[in-house]
Amino acid sequence: MASNLYEILEVEANCSPEELKRAYRRLARQYHPDANGADPRAEARFKEISQAYEILSDPERRVHYDRFGTDASAGSPFGAGSVQDIFDMFFGNASSHGGARRGPQPGPDGEVTLEMSLEEAVFGASREVTATLAQRCEECSGTGGAPGTSPRTCEECQGVGEVRRVRNSILGQMVTAQLCARCQGVGTRVETPCPQCRGEGRRVQPTTFTVQIPAGVEDGSTMRLADRGPAGLRGGPNGRLFVHLRVRADERFERHGDDLHHETPVTFAQAVLGASLTVPSLDGPQTIEVEPGSASGTVQRLRHLGVTHLHGRGRGDLFIHLRVEVPSELDDTSEGLLRQWASHRGEAVREASGGLFRRRRAKQ
Repeated sequence: MASNLYEILEVEANCSPEELKRAYRRLARQYHPDANGADPRAEARFKEISQAYEILSDPERRVHYDRFGTDASAGSPFGAGSVQDIFDMFFGNASSHGGARRGPQPGPDGEVTLEMSLEEAVFGASREVTATLAQRCEECSGTGGAPGTSPRTCEECQGVGEVRRVRNSILGQMVTAQLCARCQGVGTRVETPCPQCRGEGRRVQPTTFTVQIPAGVEDGSTMRLADRGPAGLRGGPNGRLFVHLRVRADERFERHGDDLHHETPVTFAQAVLGASLTVPSLDGPQTIEVEPGSASGTVQRLRHLGVTHLHGRGRGDLFIHLRVEVPSELDDTSEGLLRQWASHRGEAVREASGGLFRRRRAKQ
């Protein structure tokens, strides 16, 4: 990535994992494509945030990044080249190390978006995904040549796949290596191209594959699948495929981290006298006991009925928020009983004026 990963997530380098997670959630909500009308700049920022969090949320990769400034999975801490390449650059060892790039190069990275339900995000799921990607040509088996023909060694790079040039400098001979433009780094040339893929050894077409979604993923998470992306040129290995996960909103629950929250209505009588209520959960209906005298906003905790922990065992909790409903309409009998109750308790209320229900109808 071009920028400092901590700057991308707008946190300090010494931030805690919880601070990192909060910053990621805040930025993911802000730049989520669904919240920005498919703005390409917001989408690019969203991908950048997701990839930065993917690296820094992994303790081992974060330590490597803090030490070397690169992702541990990206290979050498010196970037795209190896230590030997650096020695070659300054001291001109252009003979023994010349075949490092021999052969077809991997294909580019691909992207696909997968939408899922809250249940699938909580418990995990196996989903089929269809994407249009470059696939190995079946007609030529990826060689790029017409059936019955064989590729020839590239005359420009002599089959190495790269062209090296040596020039003198004050530090000695400096060697630079560039991808061979004639064979695109493959090391061979196709004289009679395959009529189906026109010599590329790959064709863009829809493909369906299965994605295993781990339990506990969040909206905005990104899965990186090695060797599942577009095929490389003329037999080159497949690139990586980034699967961006989007979790549909569930009207029953609101997710906060690994906990779920649900608001359930309670009548005035149930709140005063107590009651047994049935509430929903992702594990099926649950029964809770409303204690007599429960106020609106009372919270009950149902342990281990929340979201599965992504990087650990167990699950979060389900919190039930009670919302006491005040009746907006009363018939004469109900109003009379309520007035008797208020009189018994010595509570001052408005005088009767024909019944609340009839007054509402009269206004209409």
